[in-house]
Amino acid sequence: MKVLLRSDVRGIGRRGDIVEVKSGYARNFLLPTGAALAANDTMEIQGASMRKARDVRDTESRQAAEAQRALIEQATVVVSARAGSNGRLFGSVTEADIVNAIRTATNISLDRHMIHMVEHIKELGTQSVKATLFDGVVASVNVDVIAK
Repeated sequence: MKVLLRSDVRGIGRRGDIVEVKSGYARNFLLPTGAALAANDTMEIQGASMRKARDVRDTESRQAAEAQRALIEQATVVVSARAGSNGRLFGSVTEADIVNAIRTATNISLDRHMIHMVEHIKELGTQSVKATLFDGVVASVNVDVIAK
C-alpha cells in the first residue's frame, strides 16, 4: 500500500515521502496515528511541498547546530564530583551531568541522548565526549572533572 508520510517514521521514511508499506502496518499503525495518509495520484504535489518545507527546516536546523557546535567546542565544561584520594570518583559522571554542565557553561540545552560516551567517566581529569547536535553535525566536548 502506498502512503504519504506526514511525519518522520524510523526505518520507513521522512516527512513528505511516498513509500510502499505493508497494508496491515498502514491500516493498524500509520493511518490511525496520523503519521501517514493513503496515497493517490494527487498526493504527489502535496508530498513535494512537504519535502520542500522539510528541506528548508533542515537547512535552518543544520546552521543552528553548526553555530552551537562552535560554542560548545570553545567552552571548557567543568563537572565537579566527589572523589577519593586516588582520583577515582564515588559514582560516575553521566550524560545528564554533562548536559547540565554544558547548559551552565554555554546556555545551550541538549538532550542527554545527544551525548555519546563509551562508558561513564569514573576518574578525575579531562575527557573528550561526542555530542550529536544534528544529523552529520558532531561536537567534541572537553569535560574537565574536578573534585568537590
